[in-house]
This record gives sequence, structure tokens and C-alpha cells, in this order.
Amino acid sequence: MNHRLLIGGIVMALGSGPLAAANIVPAEIGKTLTAAGSPMAADGPIPAFEGRDQPLPGWSIEKSRTAFWKYHDEKPLFTIDASNAAQHAEQLTPGQLALFKVNPEYKMVVYPTHRTCSYPDFVVENTRQNVGSAKLTASGNGIASGTLPGIPFPGTSSGLEAIWNHLMRYSGVGMDSVVRTVVSPRPGSSGFIDTAAQTTLFMPLNAKGQHSPSEGGGNYLNGFVQLSEPPAMAGQAMIQKSMFDADQETFMYFPGQRRVRRMPTYAYDAPMLGYENQIMIDASFTFNGNPDRFDWKMVGEKNILVPYNAFGMYDQDLKQSDVVTPKSVSPAVRRYELHKVYVVEATVRQGVRHSTPKRTFYLDSDTYLALVADDYDAQGKLWKVRESYPMPVWEVEGACASIPYAQYDLENGRYIADFIVAGNPSKKGIEWFLESDKTRFRSSFYTQDNLRSISER
Repeated sequence: MNHRLLIGGIVMALGSGPLAAANIVPAEIGKTLTAAGSPMAADGPIPAFEGRDQPLPGWSIEKSRTAFWKYHDEKPLFTIDASNAAQHAEQLTPGQLALFKVNPEYKMVVYPTHRTCSYPDFVVENTRQNVGSAKLTASGNGIASGTLPGIPFPGTSSGLEAIWNHLMRYSGVGMDSVVRTVVSPRPGSSGFIDTAAQTTLFMPLNAKGQHSPSEGGGNYLNGFVQLSEPPAMAGQAMIQKSMFDADQETFMYFPGQRRVRRMPTYAYDAPMLGYENQIMIDASFTFNGNPDRFDWKMVGEKNILVPYNAFGMYDQDLKQSDVVTPKSVSPAVRRYELHKVYVVEATVRQGVRHSTPKRTFYLDSDTYLALVADDYDAQGKLWKVRESYPMPVWEVEGACASIPYAQYDLENGRYIADFIVAGNPSKKGIEWFLESDKTRFRSSFYTQDNLRSISER
């Protein structure tokens, strides 16, 4: 790809492209359209969809994924830094562009585009069935009808439906790993916050087959986190459940008190405990949790340089210093490609509060994964920038996951890097499961009583 072709990504009017949901023909999904409803054919500088990604021969779950990706030795097209960022402004979000101003050392290494995110056949079939039949609940805070796992609203022109497509993203029934969360030092300090935790995500409605959104009470996401580092926080554990048309339910075990506490307000912009107010609950995966504090608007489409095929962010063979540097996640593990994204604006509803009352999300047109977010403060000033780092997961038939993410605070210069596996003593990466009957992949595990039981052993 000639990088000069990257100039000139433009926002398209709604209805002029694949955003017109009424034009989606179910039979074309998986043939001429991706599961998200976007054309598989090439479109200007965006190449054709490549289909399901497969590892090179010899890969197994114990091995680093990076060396077994077929494009692992690909050369970059160019690098963007503070000296040339303005030349690429059309392909950058306002937040990305601001990063070069606040950090003159910041870089983005750009590679050829590969549309490699696919889905198992049963997910594609479920998505076909959702065309014209899936519906939101009356409150808009859940899925009322449809077939899961699948993309509920392929080709939608609704901002709220688009963010629900992101929330219902498919990457198997769950994942399990020890991951690290790192927060850069306060100004004038040199000490990072660095925690390690056994982390499991379980998506009951992603089990192979066909499921109604009402199944299991509409419980679509469960999380378990148990800290092992630093010693002062070891043993602290949390269970969180997300359900349609209901508040997130969170229980936390505190070793010093030897008790489990319900955390009724541990959602939205509430800060995560232990991270100096740098991480909001709804920041994970670029956006997480209920969308009901915002009005959502689909703005249009744009070609943007976004993180993609970022295998380096999942490489357990790397040292932590290969990923985490003083001012940013290392550019060596942040791979960028030009992709078409859907631009969705979220504005806080009247009478409701949120510390970032305006947010702009950039959703991959092939998956609806939220890859970049720009957050604005109450004065309308750009404040935070988040990026998620997707890659195709071979054990769930090429569906893309975007677990690791980074967030940059433009005001205080601090950043966070979450779900990092580099530097783990176990040398184990994140593992995903197409199907599993492990204890942590059962709804009965995610209860207050079970958290108490496993924490007090």
C-alpha cells in the first residue's frame, strides 16, 4: 500500500454507505458483507476483507502469538511523530493528534492494512437472523430480542445500537489470565503503580449455539479479579456482573476486614480502588458497562489510523519494560493500520452527571469494537484519550478481541496500561475459550457467597 493514499479520509453522510441498515440483505452477511454489515470489497485505500486469520504451523497456546502471525515480519509503511503529525491529521482523531503535542516523544508506527477479524460460522448465522429482528429494550439499556452470540444490529445508523454491538462483541465464552495494570508516576515522582491479578471474563450468552437475550436473566458479562501483587493488596478480590436493564452488580472482598462488601455505586465514572483515581470503571475495553447516562449519535464513517493486529500487546515473552515506558505504551508494540470506523458521539443526558460529559468513540466497521475514544471535560476541553488493541484470536476461530487498552490523561501527563501480560513470571498469556466447563465459566461462580468462600480459604 502506498502511504500517500492514506490522505483524505472523509466523513460520509449517513445512508450513503454500509451504515444504511435497511439495505442489509441477511444472505449477503458472510459472503459480500462482513458480520458487521460492511462490504468485504476494497474501498479506496481500504483493502478487501481477508477472511479468517490462521496461525503459522506449530503454534500452541503456550507459545507467543507474535512469531506465528503470518505478517509478523512485515515492514512498516511510515512512522508518525511530532514533526509530521499535522500531515496525517485527516487520519487521526483529535485525541491522537493531541498526544503528539503533550508528548514530543510519542510515535505511531503505521503498517499495511489487514482486515483479519472473522467469526465462527454459528455467530455469522446468528447475525443474519438479527437483521431486522433484534431490538433494544424500551429503556435502551439492554437487548430485548435477537439471537446471541452475534452482532445484534449489523449496519445500524443508530449510535446506541452501535455501542451495544460493541458491548456484545464476540470473542468466545470467556478468557482467563494473570494480567497487570500499570499507572505511570505522578508528576515529580518516579514510582509506577503496578498490580497483578488473576482475571477471568465470562460471557454466558456467547456459548456456542443460539441464545435469547433473556436467558439467564439477561446476564451477558461477568468478571472476576483477584490481586496477587503488590503484597499490600494481595488477596483483594472482586466479582462484577453486567445484565440487561439492570445496574452492574459488584462485590468486593477486603482481606484486612475479612469480609465481602457490596459496592452499589461501583460503575460509570466511579474510580477503581487503588489507582489514585486514574481509572474509571466504564473505561475498560474503551467503553464498558451501561450506556444509559448518555445520548448516543452516529456521526458517520471515516478512515482512521487505529490500533489493529496488535500482537505485541499480547506477547508474554516480552519484558514489562518492552511494553511500559515512562510516558506511553512502547510504539514497538502499538501497531497502527488504516481502517474504516464508525464515529459515535456520546453526550451526557440532561439531569445526569458524568466526569466526561462528552465522548467520541471510533468503532471498527468490521467488528464494532471501540478502538479509540476521545473524552472531554465539563468545559468541553479534550481530556483523555483511550486506545484498545485488537488481534484475531485463533482459538475462537479468528474473532478479534481487544482486551489490553491504554488511557492518556492530557492534563496531568499520566497514562494507564491495563491487561498487560508482558513480565508475568508464569510466562503465560491470555487464553480464550470457544467452549469450557471450567468452574469460572459458570454463572454460579459469580455470586457474593462464592466470593466469600473462595477468598476466606
